[in-house]
Amino acid sequence: MIQGEGGEGPTIGLRADMDALPILEASNKPWSSKAPGKMHGCGHDGHTAMLLGAAKYLANTRNFKGSVALIFQPAEEGALGGQKMVQEGIMDRFDISQVFGMHNSPGMEIGKFGICHGAIMAALDEFDLVVKGRGGHAAKPHETIDPVVIAAQIILGLQTLVSRNTSPLESLVISVTKFSAAQAYNVIPDQVELAGSVRTLVPSLRDFAERRILAVAQGIARGFGADVELRYRRQDPVTFNHTEGTNLAIKAASNLVGSASVDDKMKPRMGSEDFAYMLEARPGAFIFLGNGSTAGLHHPAYDFNDRALAYGIGYWVSLVETVLAR
Repeated sequence: MIQGEGGEGPTIGLRADMDALPILEASNKPWSSKAPGKMHGCGHDGHTAMLLGAAKYLANTRNFKGSVALIFQPAEEGALGGQKMVQEGIMDRFDISQVFGMHNSPGMEIGKFGICHGAIMAALDEFDLVVKGRGGHAAKPHETIDPVVIAAQIILGLQTLVSRNTSPLESLVISVTKFSAAQAYNVIPDQVELAGSVRTLVPSLRDFAERRILAVAQGIARGFGADVELRYRRQDPVTFNHTEGTNLAIKAASNLVGSASVDDKMKPRMGSEDFAYMLEARPGAFIFLGNGSTAGLHHPAYDFNDRALAYGIGYWVSLVETVLAR
């Protein structure tokens, strides 16, 4: 917590995420991860460095009223660290009135920012689907109920939920990312395990996806004499930017780099963020800053661009001095 010297005022929260991904890094940089299979593949080390840099400046200048709560949030990559911090009462403990987050964006020019009002990132759900058939010898498929073929049909069938069951003006992404079957060339297994994710921007589609994934999978499987078991988990909600917080974020970024370098009508992204839980607990906004022409997030060759550090630090300082102006 940093107290300003401008008198009494509210407390705002600035959040930086901390986590690594189970990726073998391939950036070939001198600062690459020394732990094989553990990589800062989303720039969280840069996010932390930017908030630390801003904290040093703000602690030295204190040119604001009220207080700034520095939130270093662990476990962002799928472990719901943001939800845990909210549940443990961080907003009430530090009397946080508004909360703000920031993330780097590969492909966006260094010195540029992107933001929008309302939904800026999607809700994330995850599912595990077991297709239960009857296994046997690969040379005698007619004596089996082959769950591999059935699972393949289900994967294709799920895509019709996007292309034929939802409006093309709404956003629904269903991705099957895991497929586990037999471990031998000559065995048809008893069952196949599928897993994947669902991304949505509106709650009604979230409900629709959970209901229809089961219905489509069951219909296809039972048509072949098999059955399915679905486990569906709701993870991150939609990351929703509030009006006042978004306007303040736009003003702070524009004060730093000029309005021409701030895209305030950026299209929502279908990735997810557990910062969404903090924006459910308090009003505020989430913004992207350019990382230049680097490899994409979660890619083995990704590397946080240190040239973005000054802009990230500058944004945090500008935001504090805008929201908590003396």
